[in-house]
Amino acid sequence: MTVDDLVVYLDAYMDRVPSAPPAGLSALDVDHTDFVLVGHSHFDHLAGAEHIAKNTGARNIGSNETAHVMLDEGVPQEQLLRAQGGEHFRLSDTVTVRVYPNLHSCIWSTAAENPGEIAAGDYGLTEDERWPPGRRLMMPDGADSEGARVAMEHVESCTGSHETGGALAYLIETPEGSIFYHDTSGCWTRVIGDLHPDVAIIAMAGRPNVDGEPTQGSLTQFGGRVTELLKPQMLFLGHHDAWMPPRTRDMTTEEALAPVREELSRVAPGVRLANVDYLEGTRLLA
Repeated sequence: MTVDDLVVYLDAYMDRVPSAPPAGLSALDVDHTDFVLVGHSHFDHLAGAEHIAKNTGARNIGSNETAHVMLDEGVPQEQLLRAQGGEHFRLSDTVTVRVYPNLHSCIWSTAAENPGEIAAGDYGLTEDERWPPGRRLMMPDGADSEGARVAMEHVESCTGSHETGGALAYLIETPEGSIFYHDTSGCWTRVIGDLHPDVAIIAMAGRPNVDGEPTQGSLTQFGGRVTELLKPQMLFLGHHDAWMPPRTRDMTTEEALAPVREELSRVAPGVRLANVDYLEGTRLLA
């Protein structure tokens, strides 16, 4: 994201598993940026931030866990700005960002494969019930064993943490308007309900987490609910492409987006859903 001369990355993960569609840019290719806003500390959001920081001098805003991982990777302390929600950072003379607490999607829960499929249950569980001994995140049944092996090797080679570090959401404030960004399908409804950004970038993957519990409904309905709360003029979806086959599926096609458009027309008819391709520039604010 650029505002005049300011360059900001929203997460840093670009160097994907070989079977994923190429993003067209490597973290090592980034030769100028001022800030990286990291939503949480898992590899598929944080990996690459260490290269960008070292090569450009960019400052990273993220959780304490994100800072710990970056320090281990040799990123200088002075480039790390720690946040947990409630902070207000200046990015340039005209741009600031407010940080809010967010929630990670319920990766411990069985997520519906189809974004339109209703998911129910798993409600009210304590952490020991969500993560019993020996339970771990697995590839879906029937996944190609070679593809799964390559994907797991990729995960193990990436910078990141097994902990979220506390998921964060950002409200970027510019002279032309405001942009909301989060990178995982979760929210505190009372936190985002009063923000009303001009543009929203929301995550659409996995079993959504609403106010600390798995949503009782579909991923599509979650997207509609968050949009209804935020009331942006324009909506972009994130974390919704086939970034790690065979675990992920492509939701960027017009066919896949049709249920989302239908849901938006029902709950937030004034919101325009934008769909852009890798490295395709688009103007966020008029």
